[in-house]
Amino acid sequence: MVQRLQSVITAPFMLRLAKSIDDAMQLANRYGCQHLDFGHAVILFVLSLVEMLIDCILDDCGLLNISTHEHGNIYTKNMDFGGEGPHDSGDEHREHLRRKNILMSIEVVEKATANKIAQVFLRLVYLNTPENFNYLLRKLQLIGALESKNVLPAYNLLDSLTMNIQNVISTRYQLDRSRLLGVLLSTQPCSSSVFSIFGAGKGSCWVPFDMFMENAMDGRHLHAISSVEFLTELSKTLQVLNRATWQETFQALWISGLRLVQRGPEALEGPFPHLYSRLCMLLAIIPLSVATIVKEEVDKLDGGMVSAIKEELVSSLQILVQFSGLLSPPPATVHFANTAARKAAIVLSNLKSGNENLYGYSKDSSAIKAGNMLHLIVEACIARNLIDTSAYFWPGYVVPLEASSQAQESPWSSLTEGSPLVELKDALMVTPASSVAELEKLYSFAVSGSEEEKLAASKVLCGASLLRGWNIQEHVVQIVLKLLSSFLPLDSGSDGRYVQHMPMLHALISGISSVDAVHILSMYGLVPEVAAMLMPLCEIFGSLPPSDHRSCNFEKASVYSVFSSAFLSLLRLWKFHRPPIENALSRHGVFVRSELSLDFLLLLRNSRSALKNLSNVSKSSIFQLDPSLQKPVYIDSFPKLRAWYFQNQACIASTLSTVYNRPNVLHVANNILKIICHKVPKDGILSVNPQSTSNSSMGSSPPPGVPEDMCQWPTLPAWDVLEAIPFVLEAVLTACAHGRLSSRDLITGLRDLADFLPASLAAIVSYFSAEITRGIWKPVMLNGTDWPSPAATLPVVESEINEVLAKAGVNINISSRPRSVMPMLPLPIAALISLSITVKMEEFSHLHGIIGQGIEICATSSSWPSMQIIGALWSQKVRRWHDFIILACSQSPFTRDNTAVSQLIRSCFTSFLGPLVDGRSCYVANRGVADLLGKTLDERARLVVAPGFLYMRSCRLFPDNNFVCEEILKVVIERARALANDCSSERPGHLRSDCMPLSAASSLVEQISSLAATMLCHAGGLNLIRLLYEHILPTLLLSAGEDKLGSAGHVCSLFEGYALAYVLLWSGASIWGVGETSPAYASIYTSKRQRIVDRHLEFMAKVMEGNIVLGCGETTWRSYVLCFVGLLVDFVPAWILEVKLETLQKLASGLRKWHKGDLALSLLERGGNKAVTSVVESLLGYAGAQFSE
Repeated sequence: MVQRLQSVITAPFMLRLAKSIDDAMQLANRYGCQHLDFGHAVILFVLSLVEMLIDCILDDCGLLNISTHEHGNIYTKNMDFGGEGPHDSGDEHREHLRRKNILMSIEVVEKATANKIAQVFLRLVYLNTPENFNYLLRKLQLIGALESKNVLPAYNLLDSLTMNIQNVISTRYQLDRSRLLGVLLSTQPCSSSVFSIFGAGKGSCWVPFDMFMENAMDGRHLHAISSVEFLTELSKTLQVLNRATWQETFQALWISGLRLVQRGPEALEGPFPHLYSRLCMLLAIIPLSVATIVKEEVDKLDGGMVSAIKEELVSSLQILVQFSGLLSPPPATVHFANTAARKAAIVLSNLKSGNENLYGYSKDSSAIKAGNMLHLIVEACIARNLIDTSAYFWPGYVVPLEASSQAQESPWSSLTEGSPLVELKDALMVTPASSVAELEKLYSFAVSGSEEEKLAASKVLCGASLLRGWNIQEHVVQIVLKLLSSFLPLDSGSDGRYVQHMPMLHALISGISSVDAVHILSMYGLVPEVAAMLMPLCEIFGSLPPSDHRSCNFEKASVYSVFSSAFLSLLRLWKFHRPPIENALSRHGVFVRSELSLDFLLLLRNSRSALKNLSNVSKSSIFQLDPSLQKPVYIDSFPKLRAWYFQNQACIASTLSTVYNRPNVLHVANNILKIICHKVPKDGILSVNPQSTSNSSMGSSPPPGVPEDMCQWPTLPAWDVLEAIPFVLEAVLTACAHGRLSSRDLITGLRDLADFLPASLAAIVSYFSAEITRGIWKPVMLNGTDWPSPAATLPVVESEINEVLAKAGVNINISSRPRSVMPMLPLPIAALISLSITVKMEEFSHLHGIIGQGIEICATSSSWPSMQIIGALWSQKVRRWHDFIILACSQSPFTRDNTAVSQLIRSCFTSFLGPLVDGRSCYVANRGVADLLGKTLDERARLVVAPGFLYMRSCRLFPDNNFVCEEILKVVIERARALANDCSSERPGHLRSDCMPLSAASSLVEQISSLAATMLCHAGGLNLIRLLYEHILPTLLLSAGEDKLGSAGHVCSLFEGYALAYVLLWSGASIWGVGETSPAYASIYTSKRQRIVDRHLEFMAKVMEGNIVLGCGETTWRSYVLCFVGLLVDFVPAWILEVKLETLQKLASGLRKWHKGDLALSLLERGGNKAVTSVVESLLGYAGAQFSE
């Protein structure tokens, strides 16, 4: 029969058959299809038959079919549910026939839906046209209601029918680990207690949360997308991959956030994001992510199911009381925790006393000194309407009130009651606002108040409310940027408008320029929007001349100070000192790094603006501007900024041209040279073009603003000064290298230039960074006379760096220089570091982002081991930063030494999972996240840095991401082989009782994979994951040799393939998500998924067809393919929808050759509408082999 069917099934025949079925049954009209192909005709035909039989049952029960496919009531009843039935009770014969008809109909439907092929057809309806399948479910629910009301006799077949439909709906493919990993593995219960404490445990499958949060605390690297969106997608991904409930997922989020806060180096001083940024993650970013998830889940659910996810959220919060160690507030947050606990106690106290003002309190009120982090988390959730104040009634939540004490009234209350803003400014700057209403009151002053009130409001907004107002922080951020955007656009109006508002602009830009403020804006994903707002301000203020010749004071509002603040803030948002092709190619010819550039920021900002015009996106957007300000922004709209941008790129890419056709610029450059080098004898005066000092270009009149008296700074627009600076720098650096300018005069001159126009520091950093990459400058002796000497602190610094590295598991020698040799640095680095240590500390918050980037690129670009020397010099300048400097310098070996990188990677796995001893796992208690990233502050000694923490801080600086990926995969394979040895029953008899059970082994594989995938994602991001899918893993599978995959034995080969498949899936899912993602996230990450996954599956299909010859063992290959395809089917069916049909068909054909027809069918089932006909054809042509039983 099957052979006869196959012989007649041709394409024309199927088209005719589909048309005939449709004409006879009107399927297209009935189910809302415009065109029916063969596959859809068959599955809808089966659905129609099942529906007809169910209609017969309902009709026999007295229900009249009103409308088959319209929303609302499908059936109406001509009887009462409580009656005896629609028929005359005395007509026993008719009643007997009715019951017999019902029974026969149920038997037929049950047998039809029990058939495996029919179940597949119905599953295709469920997956591809769920609206049609839902009508069937509603009819079945009605039959269940009739049975419960005793209108329909109880039949056991109804239970079987319900079970059949459940099998249809259950789309999960169960990966059979026992069959996959083979019979050689021990599946007996674990008899040894050693495995009850094996390493990280189930909870460590959530390690991506901890590593993402720790990575987000690195203030040197800003993010183009909101941490809220990234954490939302990561939460949905881990919930699926861990097969977890939302309660478990939310609980893992809270615990990871609490661990992040406890790891905060509160006692460590330095220019990096401090504890407040960590609290921002716990009390703002996480609650906003949870709110997004709850909203999405509520939108998908109906009725009583809406409250289910909120109940899971409440449970996840209530269970936190078990983690008392994590709930202990850091000293800086004790006051906030006590205030939150006191608020709950006051509410309950007022309820008991009948006070209508539940939140009111008198100045003489009781105090609480036992608040903890849970009180802060609950208040953050209440502020976002995730839970309500019923949380105050949780057992043990409210802390008893202590003796009466004087409670200080909030200055915000005074402001809302009418007190003058100017008088309250200082108090408001250090006290965060507690409500949006208070912010709106302040905003009204900023918009319509007096000039003094506007200035005060701007400073207050950028104070404590921005840094510590976690419950309303997203609103503070929005108001700050809304206020900044009120000065835009610049299409009309005079420059006087901007000069008039200079104090307010200066306060706003300075307020968002601190290390913590920039980091918080980055966490909210607002870097592109901030860049777009700063660009017009740079353009307009850089085109205005200063009012006098005096140097700029950062603390006072002036044309130069506003321009410098805006310009330096803009440059901090992208890697301005890197050339466009800086990171260009790996050794495989693929771009592997992803640095922010100005072009990318504008492209991202414009794409977001387009998305926000969509109603469904704008409603959920955190940051919203007036529609008139959502126009695209292009760099061509700012000619002065554009000119500097391209000049900067040209200077980075190559040396300055000796021929420059703009004499005005040379005049300015020579004028600046004569001012900063005024101590140079007249006969040795410097010029940017010594050969042409007598040329007509040099003898022409100076440009307007350049004084004839060369002792005064020119009153030129900032853009004109910046354009001349590269020529000045080339002249002074060359003169210093040739002995015509002393090092002291060089640094003094550069310092004077930076004092005159602080924005010039960016040009200095950019030029010196570029010069160090050329490798043409000789080193200078740091002897303490010509250049500052690090000798006093260098031995201590090097010793402590070695100590930090050794405790992180990295044992290398960071200094190959003999102790007797005087320290040296290449001239550009020596000049830059000498200039940096002259910066006044009160100016450092403005300049650190620029200086720090320059020092980093100089240290990483030079082959000279310079970072420890830089650290020694800086530790002499700022002794209280000593520990921060040591930690920063400890990352430098990883910028050039792959041996150090390899040791750090292995140390991360060892700290997380335990060491390997003789090829077997050695399990140690209390391993996991605590050892990987560090423990709480009380347990952490000075300069003890966990390997995972060091990895997260240095992974972006690794010299070769391809090596990193290969090394991580190598460790994964070693761990997989060790697991195989732990599980194998081929061991001496007295050791077989200690074989690891399969469940423990598979759990460990998931932990290894989650750690490996997370390390890969943070090291190279999207581009490295693409390399992994398209190049690195295929190359590994194709490689032959003594240590090739599959060479260590059968059991090891099984585990190798199993582990590699998990790593690949976890890596892709961590970056792309498991399903549909938000538009902003999809534009950066998910949009790349389809092509990459399709290419990898195409590679697998070609190998299975025999078109590519493998280098690895056959067992490893089969294990890898079966596991990876099974994981795709089980966890990420949305990926399969995006794969080309031809690729799916090839892969399914190969799986059938391996006698894995069920997996092949599951793969095709999830291919979407395009694959329906293929599934139907495969079933009709393959039924006898797989589905006859």
